[in-house]
Amino acid sequence: MIFTGCVNDMKEVNAIVERELLPVEVADDIRIIYSDSALLKVILEAKHLERFLGENPYLEMTEGVHVRFYNKLGQVESELRSNYAVSHQNTDIMEAKEDVVVINQKGETLNTEHLIWEEKTERIHTEEFVKITTEDEVIFGHGFESNQDFTKYRIKKIKGTINLKDAESTEGS
Repeated sequence: MIFTGCVNDMKEVNAIVERELLPVEVADDIRIIYSDSALLKVILEAKHLERFLGENPYLEMTEGVHVRFYNKLGQVESELRSNYAVSHQNTDIMEAKEDVVVINQKGETLNTEHLIWEEKTERIHTEEFVKITTEDEVIFGHGFESNQDFTKYRIKKIKGTINLKDAESTEGS
């Protein structure tokens, strides 16, 4: 009788697994410019970026991201900031997470913990809790969708509206 066996060295197995999880590129203080037909569309800046390959390649921004969306005249229409973001390269979808803030030209502010930007459709959306602050009201809801400029938006499951002008005028009475 002949017996054969196979033994895997766990250190070698773990080294291979760890290599697959490591980024292929790492960069600090990066700027990515998106344009279409020579028109500036978006500038994305991140303090730290890691690029991962594989079946579903992605860029991970672990130390925050700042995205500026531009109109046809080259003016900033809106800005997005978050503490973390991941950009899925196969789908052109970026997920912003952790203290996400979007501000439009009118100064309206969106706050949420998770926001999805779809580059191809130029839309932003979430199914999470949102707070939108305008000049005279604060609106809460669960779910939100908008153009990437945050000028035309829809809030789902609105929880309440506070008119700040009315609140200020009744405080002294």
